[in-house]
Amino acid sequence: MTDAVITEHAGSRQGTVVRYYQYGSGGVRVLDGGKVTRRLYLFDPSSDMMTERDPSRQEKILRRFVFDPYGMLEETFFFGQRPRTFRYEAGGQQIAVREGGDYGAVGKLFTFEGNGVSETGWGRNGEIERVYVFESGDDAITERSGGWYGNADRTIVFEGIRASVFREPEAFLQFLIFTEWSASDREKTINEQVAKIRGGEKGVPGQSPYKYTGERHRPADTGGRTGSDPGPRTPARASGHRPDDSGIDFIPDADAPASMVTRGLPPLTRRSSEISFEERGQHDRDNSERFTAGRSAEIPLEERFAGAREKEQLSRGRSVEIPLEERFESARREREKLSKGKSAEIPYSERQSGGDR
Repeated sequence: MTDAVITEHAGSRQGTVVRYYQYGSGGVRVLDGGKVTRRLYLFDPSSDMMTERDPSRQEKILRRFVFDPYGMLEETFFFGQRPRTFRYEAGGQQIAVREGGDYGAVGKLFTFEGNGVSETGWGRNGEIERVYVFESGDDAITERSGGWYGNADRTIVFEGIRASVFREPEAFLQFLIFTEWSASDREKTINEQVAKIRGGEKGVPGQSPYKYTGERHRPADTGGRTGSDPGPRTPARASGHRPDDSGIDFIPDADAPASMVTRGLPPLTRRSSEISFEERGQHDRDNSERFTAGRSAEIPLEERFAGAREKEQLSRGRSVEIPLEERFESARREREKLSKGKSAEIPYSERQSGGDR
């Protein structure tokens, strides 16, 4: 019986292959994208235990995972790394992950639902961090961030084994352990990708694949060319003059625009200290043009401001035709007479006696 092959893609199925898993009856071998063994997990069915071994020294145990009817206990042998316990809850429909042992704080909660498993962060009232979706073809598990319709972070494709094998809580815990990414794993993968981008997959390591390899020009006073071939010994080199090694491509005079050559401008490679003040200002004086007067100058000032002086007389409103007496007569006529309050019916002696009590 051949081992099953599980392939992990970054993002969707069309993404880059970042890991391979060789899954068999004896254990799981985890390989990176270059098929180099990174992790090794061995099964011990007699003791319901799975151990993580050092790939270079298989007798060295790095972690131990013990399964029991209540869940799984992780034993770590790294200094400063806290163990975790995975406990079944709600009749096996949930798995609570506690940091630091059976009585530690609940860090994660995995809930088995119709089409997959949801992972809730930081307790039962937290938000869904990611979900593991079992695809309809029973040949892949897609991990999505943020919810059931979130972005696909990775897709794990199964060959020689069905994805539904890991639907049971104990099998899902096994799958969760050998497919998890540690912080060091992610950092190592990022560094490898950065090294490929900087060095290029082809060519010299550490050299950009977009580097300019053509001939470079230098100023006329150096008399040399840059590149791998230093060229013949020039008078500038013989005299001890240090050539320009800045790596900047100087444009020869023939590349200058024709309009600039016909104006008698100095060559582009001349130093600014060699250009006199008269020569600098000659170009501005030759090309200066007189400004033409605008059409508004033909309009006399009187005509311009005549419209502003012709102000219209404001008309009086119709309200000024109503006498003041008529305006306020209705207000005086509609004013109601104030009624006496009920407190006026209480005799003064009764009021004083009530206050003495």
